Amino acid sequence: MFKWIKENKIVIIMMLIFETVALSLFLSTKNLFYLLNFNYIGICVSIGIYLMSHKVKYARNFVQFGVGLYMLIYLGVICRENMQIEGFWYYLFLGVFEAATIHYFVAKIAGPLFFGRGWCGYACWTGMILDLLPYKTPKSDRKKLGWIRYIVFLLSLTFVSSLFIFKVENIENIMFWSFLIGNIIYYILGILLAFIFKDNRAFCKYICPITVFLKPASYFSYLRVKCDKSKCINCKKCIKSCPMNVDMLNDSRKRRYGTECILCGNCIRNCPKNALDIKH
Repeated sequence: MFKWIKENKIVIIMMLIFETVALSLFLSTKNLFYLLNFNYIGICVSIGIYLMSHKVKYARNFVQFGVGLYMLIYLGVICRENMQIEGFWYYLFLGVFEAATIHYFVAKIAGPLFFGRGWCGYACWTGMILDLLPYKTPKSDRKKLGWIRYIVFLLSLTFVSSLFIFKVENIENIMFWSFLIGNIIYYILGILLAFIFKDNRAFCKYICPITVFLKPASYFSYLRVKCDKSKCINCKKCIKSCPMNVDMLNDSRKRRYGTECILCGNCIRNCPKNALDIKH
């Protein structure tokens, strides 16, 4: 029993985090939705991590579609909640701590202090499609286009703030349609960039505005991929297989693209000496 707990410590901790969030929000708001919502996401993520640790091939895809489709279809389309960054600005300006503001706080602002950019690897509904494209391993060096994400970030803030400044009517309806149109644009851009740069995650590296939130907290992430130098033979298969171009041979927080790691586990699976693992 104790051996199983030790081997699955990360799974247990992850489930406890989501359970704590679920119970805290339920008790403070008396809204059953938060209890069910965060329990569901926690269960999906925990099962996925457990299956990945047992080398089940499509474990991460299971989590991506389980969480991604739930947020995209159920919360976004059916419940008409804008879960994109525009939705975060919208609720922030309203002064309401619910929906997108809670989602961003848990997954993209405070959460990364524990699991880094795990959101990108396990729950993003854009990433779940991009990861199905043929260029899972980047075919060329990373481009110096990361500045584009900051422009998109500012444009989203400007768009939503303008709706409030000019007192535009039917803002709620506008936010719903911006969610639908925004996702369509993201998918088109993401797929085009993947084929142009031969890199499935090109959109994540250069365009996605969410990374502006994720990068600072991810630097201090509790969970990180680390290398056992005594086993490493410096074959660099981990670096070559990383979709985000992270230098996994360097355990320093200052390693190349260190805040970009999405904990996908590609480097761990491709290491011939089992020198890599997700640790704290």
